[in-house]
Amino acid sequence: MTTRSPSQVTGFAAAWSIVFVWSFWLIVSRIANQSGLTIYDLTAMRYGLASLIAVPLSLYYKPWRGMRLGQIAVISFILGPVYILCVFSGFLYAPAAHGGIFMNGMLPLISILFGIVLFRALPGLRQVLGAVLILVSAVVLAWDAAATGGQDAWIGDLLFVVGALFFSSYVLLSERWQIGAMQVIFCGTVVNAVLYLPVWFLWLPSGLAQAPLQPLLLQAIYQGFVPNLVGLIFIAHASRSIGNGNTSAILAAVPGVGGLLGALILGETLSLLSVLALVLLTVGLLTTVRRKRPEPV
Repeated sequence: MTTRSPSQVTGFAAAWSIVFVWSFWLIVSRIANQSGLTIYDLTAMRYGLASLIAVPLSLYYKPWRGMRLGQIAVISFILGPVYILCVFSGFLYAPAAHGGIFMNGMLPLISILFGIVLFRALPGLRQVLGAVLILVSAVVLAWDAAATGGQDAWIGDLLFVVGALFFSSYVLLSERWQIGAMQVIFCGTVVNAVLYLPVWFLWLPSGLAQAPLQPLLLQAIYQGFVPNLVGLIFIAHASRSIGNGNTSAILAAVPGVGGLLGALILGETLSLLSVLALVLLTVGLLTTVRRKRPEPV
């Protein structure tokens, strides 16, 4: 019987914490429209509030050192307003479960396609099988949404896929360029805050002044700090402690947990076909992961 080290225990705890952080983010983002806040307000919170912590850290660590200007520009754009606004717009049309399946769920499939197109890296049979299951589950979910009255859900699904394309590009480039956590925070938060906040303040529609206090605080805390900063720290610790394979396998639970929370908290209807699609997606995600057990200590 292998005894897990404290580092492995906290690594698994961090990975499962990310599952609930991301799943609740799906719910919080879905109900944001009910608070009177616009998608532009949510984007401003994501960059502006996170910068309250990111700016002092960046000034201390100076993460721009070692990065070329082109790298800073590309990473900042990929994690910038176009990506975020696509995702927030998706929640205006599609339920939380769709956010999980078309963003988190499509990442392995997109990564495989990027590998084939850009690097001529052919996937193994297991990865192909998992990708097929993911694709089938996405098609089934989209078809079921249209059949049960969600005619505009496809718009949200498409926007989520665009968001997944942006995020997959970030994962690919950050690995290829060996981008560190502080460099991600600098590019994804500080640079975008400098560029976006003046545009939002001067020209974009806002419901910030009319938003009730409680929903405003919920969105401010969750959009501003939790996914950007807390999620990043947890991912880094989990990957370092239990390996990328184990971390990815646990994160496969995000679409299913997001769909379940959407049904329990928001009352979103999950038909039997949608539940089967989520199960199929989870199996597909687990199949695509190259799992590597952590070394016993």
